[in-house]
Amino acid sequence: MRFRIQAAALAVVLVAGCAELFRVEAPVAPPPEFPEGFYQQALKAGKPVYRIDPAQSLVVIEVRRGGSLARLGHDHVVASHGLTGYVAPGEGRADMYAALAGLVVDEPELRKQAGFDTQPTESDIEGTRSNMLGHVLEADKFPYAVIAVKGADAKQKRATLAVAIGLHGRTRSFQVPAEIEADDKAITVSGKLEFNQTDFGITPYALLGGAIAVKDGLALRFRIRAQRMPGPG
Repeated sequence: MRFRIQAAALAVVLVAGCAELFRVEAPVAPPPEFPEGFYQQALKAGKPVYRIDPAQSLVVIEVRRGGSLARLGHDHVVASHGLTGYVAPGEGRADMYAALAGLVVDEPELRKQAGFDTQPTESDIEGTRSNMLGHVLEADKFPYAVIAVKGADAKQKRATLAVAIGLHGRTRSFQVPAEIEADDKAITVSGKLEFNQTDFGITPYALLGGAIAVKDGLALRFRIRAQRMPGPG
């Protein structure tokens, strides 16, 4: 009986992984509510403004498996390499966003850094990404994650940031300890936080009545680097 249950569970996982893939195009414009004008006006006024460099910035989320048949699933690492936005240290403010369609799943090096000792197949990864964007994040309806930071002091090496995250149509606030490296040319901010998917009205993915499931709690780490923009003239 136990073998039949495991075989059935494995079949469901394989079917889910090979289901019709959910496709969503990455938006080419920032979210409508993104305060682009604030930073352009600050720059024109001669205030220091730093632009986030996506190539040198990284946000990583570790997704853990749960349920009574968790051994049949995988832990996952989801990463954003496309964070975009600005930092205005004189105002103690930063705003940024990431298009969910640009999220990458289970890069081998990031799995290694997370301590995961297995590597899903390419078809498993594509199935996971499809389910994540389509069924979990509903990226067609909610295409962005939007982050606003207040109270940042670039002169401090350690600070607790007031961070508001907008995701899946909801916004939640967090107090996030961070380390800051700053000079006249660049700012680098790194830190970690934990949150629940249900905080944002997201239902964690599950199969077989929860026997194979994704845990509600997620662990996020980030390293964001921004380069100072040249002033007017």
